Amino acid sequence: MSTLTPTATTTPATDTTDTAVPATTAKRALAVTRRTAWFANALFWTAFAVLEAVNHGWLAGLLAGFFFIAPDLTFLVGLRDAPHMAKGQLPPRAVPYYNTAHRALLPVALMALYTFAPVVWAPAFAALCGWLAHISYDRAFGYGLRTKDGFQRV
Repeated sequence: MSTLTPTATTTPATDTTDTAVPATTAKRALAVTRRTAWFANALFWTAFAVLEAVNHGWLAGLLAGFFFIAPDLTFLVGLRDAPHMAKGQLPPRAVPYYNTAHRALLPVALMALYTFAPVVWAPAFAALCGWLAHISYDRAFGYGLRTKDGFQRV
């Protein structure tokens, strides 16, 4: 009886395209998950702002609506330079204002401060809900912070 012994070892061929495709798919899945989470967050803060407006009157609704729009008013800082910019580029002079107004940490920190502060004014909380809703919608739809040159960060 003879036993079969392998005389040559075979190694599977390494194909770089097979490993690149799952990495790209994983990145895309992560991006979709992130944007879906931001969208859920946006719906939550919108509902909370509406609830505050219904419970606390027109001033709360007005401030929530204003703070929903206000972060994009930072575009006005660079309005004079806008005709000279490339498509999709924010004038560099407006970038610090835009990025500050579009960081979620700022309204979250103010909400935390509002929670522990002795002042209770519901329209202020409604305004912060509107601000967070704006930031969340921007992230959900693919708009993020800008580079110092004014282009979207990737």
